[in-house]
Amino acid sequence: MAMATVKLSSPAAGLLAGGRTRRSAPARRATVIRAAAGSYSDELVSTAKSVASPGRGILAIDESNATCGKRLSSIGLDNTEANRQAYRQLLLTTASLGEYISGAILFEETLYQSTTDGKKFVDCLKDQNIMPGIKVDKGLVPLPGSNNESWCQGLDGLASRCAEYYKQGARFAKWRTVVSIPCGPSALAVKEAAWGLARYAAIAQDNGLVPIVEPEILLDGDHGIETTLEVAEKVWSEVFFYLAQNNVLFEGILLKPSMVTPGAEHKEKASPEAIAKHTLTMLRRRVPPAVPGIMFLSGGQSEVEATLNLNAMNQTRC
Repeated sequence: MAMATVKLSSPAAGLLAGGRTRRSAPARRATVIRAAAGSYSDELVSTAKSVASPGRGILAIDESNATCGKRLSSIGLDNTEANRQAYRQLLLTTASLGEYISGAILFEETLYQSTTDGKKFVDCLKDQNIMPGIKVDKGLVPLPGSNNESWCQGLDGLASRCAEYYKQGARFAKWRTVVSIPCGPSALAVKEAAWGLARYAAIAQDNGLVPIVEPEILLDGDHGIETTLEVAEKVWSEVFFYLAQNNVLFEGILLKPSMVTPGAEHKEKASPEAIAKHTLTMLRRRVPPAVPGIMFLSGGQSEVEATLNLNAMNQTRC
C-alpha cells in the first residue's frame, strides 16, 4: 500500500534558565495519509505506461446507444443491441489492431458484450495488448450559480461502479468535463471542473482504474489563441492542485487535453506551428513530469486539422 507520512514536530524536554526542568510537551502522533492508488499503485503505473506506449493511441468507441443509433441509421440499420454488438465486433476484432491501438474506451454495454462466437470483447482486446477502458461519467448538466455553464455528474456510486468495471476487465476510465471561454469561464465553473476531475481520479485509482483526466476547453468563441492559452493554464493549474489535494498518484494517470487554438469563430486561423507552440508552452508550464502520457482530443477540429497540429507538436524539439 502506497503511504505518505507527514511528521509533526514534538519539542523535546530541556532545561530552562536557572536549572528548572521544562516539562516535555505531549508527543503528537504522525498523520498518515493513504494515497488514492492504494494497493493498485504498481498496476496503475504499468497500465498507464502501456496505454502511453510510443506509436499507438486510444480508440474511443464509447458512444451512447443513442449516438450509436445515428451511425447505424445512416446505413439503414435499426438501433438494436445485436446491431450495436456487430458494429463493435467489427472494430475490436480488426487484424493487427494492437499494432496501432493501445487502449479502447468502451461504453458500459460493450464492456459486458461478447463476439458472436462467445469471446468477451475485453479478452479480444487483451489478446492484442490493448487495455480496455470505460466511460464512467454521467454527462453534463447545468451548473447552478454560474454563467450558463455546465458541470459533470456521476460521482454518486462511482466507487462501486469502478469496482465492478475492474472485475469485468476494464483497466482505465474516462471522465469528460468542459470549460467554456465565451462564458468567462467563471471561477465557479473552473473550480467545479477541477474538483470533479480530482475526486473521480482518486476514486478510479482506489479501485484499480487509471483515470484519464479530461477538462475539455471548448472551441466555441471568437477569442484569439493567447486567450485560450491563458484559460488553459488556469484550468490545468487548478486541476493539478486538486489532484494533489486528493492524493492522486500522478504516475498512474493519463491526460486528454484540448489543443491550444483560437476560438472557432476567430477571424484569423492559426497555423499548425503556432498551435503546437502554444500547446507545448501550456504543457511545459503546467504538467508535472511524473505524468506518463498525454492523449490529445480533436475537440471539434477536423481529422486533417487535428493530425496536422499533432504532427507539428511531434516535430517540435522540446
